[in-house]
Order: sequence, then structure tokens, then C-alpha cells
Amino acid sequence: MRILVVCGAGASSTFVAQRVRRAAHARGVECVAVAGTLPSLPIDLDAADILLVGPHLEQEIDVIRQEAEPRGVNVAVLPPDIFGDLDGTRALALALEAAREGSPRHP
Repeated sequence: MRILVVCGAGASSTFVAQRVRRAAHARGVECVAVAGTLPSLPIDLDAADILLVGPHLEQEIDVIRQEAEPRGVNVAVLPPDIFGDLDGTRALALALEAAREGSPRHP
């Protein structure tokens, strides 16, 4: 499973992606988690199965879903307190829940 975490500039998404990778490793879940930005989204979506969207981008969610849906990428909005998820387990749980809603395109 390939998880893309997107925020406005890429800084906070980098922290979330790192924590998701650690949480996945601890649980034995095979995944790649990378950070992206809103401007790079059209390119980054082509290599993603799951898109986790930073809470501050919720107002953009309709446009983001329009970009993701044709590519078969499932989308979840992260809660406002996600940056307090220091071990990444909550963000990983959201990604796994989004994965269950559809079939990832990549092994």
C-alpha cells in the first residue's frame, strides 16, 4: 500500500508520513508513506493508493477528491489533532480504513 500525506507546504505531512511508516513497521504492515504538497498532488497521486489530507486543507476536499477518484485513490481527511499522534498509529488506522473502502492499485 502506498500512502500519500498532503499538506500545504509539505512540512507537517513529512512528520505524519514518517510516523505512519514507523507505525506500519511496528505492526508488520507493508506500506510506503510519503509526504506531498497540494501543488504536487496531480503528479503524486499517480503513485498512491491512499491519500491522507491535512486537516487545514479540508476546505479543498471536493477538488482533492476530484483529482483522486479517477486514479482509484481513496481519500481520508486527518483530524485537527493528528499532529499529536506521535507514534503514527491513528494516522495509520485512518489509512487502513480508507484502504478497506476500496482496492489499492499497487501491491
